[in-house]
Amino acid sequence: MPLFISFEGIEGSGKTTQIQLLANQLESLGYDVLITREPGGCPIADQIRHILLHPDNDRLVPDAELLLYAAARAQHVAEVISPALEQGKIVLCDRYCDATLAYQGYARGLDLQLVHQLNDLAAGTCRPHLTLLLDMHPDQGLHRAQSRNAATSGPAEGRFEQESLKFHSKVREGYLVLAQQEPLRIKVIDATGTHEQVATRIWQTTSSFLSRSRNA
Repeated sequence: MPLFISFEGIEGSGKTTQIQLLANQLESLGYDVLITREPGGCPIADQIRHILLHPDNDRLVPDAELLLYAAARAQHVAEVISPALEQGKIVLCDRYCDATLAYQGYARGLDLQLVHQLNDLAAGTCRPHLTLLLDMHPDQGLHRAQSRNAATSGPAEGRFEQESLKFHSKVREGYLVLAQQEPLRIKVIDATGTHEQVATRIWQTTSSFLSRSRNA
């Protein structure tokens, strides 16, 4: 059964950890699962990711940022997500179109209709069946993200962690508005507590969705 599940949330909300835990749970039940991420997910989109997330690129203007996200998404959908769904896999994606609305629309202040149009151009009809929004207070998430970046030896990807707490509060507010607009698709998950506690909340929501999908 092909299924597209996206994970959304502010910086440091635990998406990467929780995607892996959910994938493990689904695979233990026999599902064929693909984990991917945005921006990135394939070689061309990963090169765009480096531009978008490298902290040295702090002069990147919002319009250029928006267009780069759209370009990366178009490549990602065509090369990774759509083929995986056609093969009957469950795709778990770390960020997708809602992130562009929250970050570039609500937080950057770009025209929301324009963001929707670019999302439509890049993603077409390839939209998540279920979106898990990991929610927590921005100062807690930002502290987690900054601590993670300080401890990592991988590629520098901290450009958004350099933004103000006010910016991240706008991101969270944008996500919550989107959840109110699409409550059937976007499920808000309390991201506070231990990894195990959050994973339990995610599994309760996901397993319920799977049951409804099988019986539909």
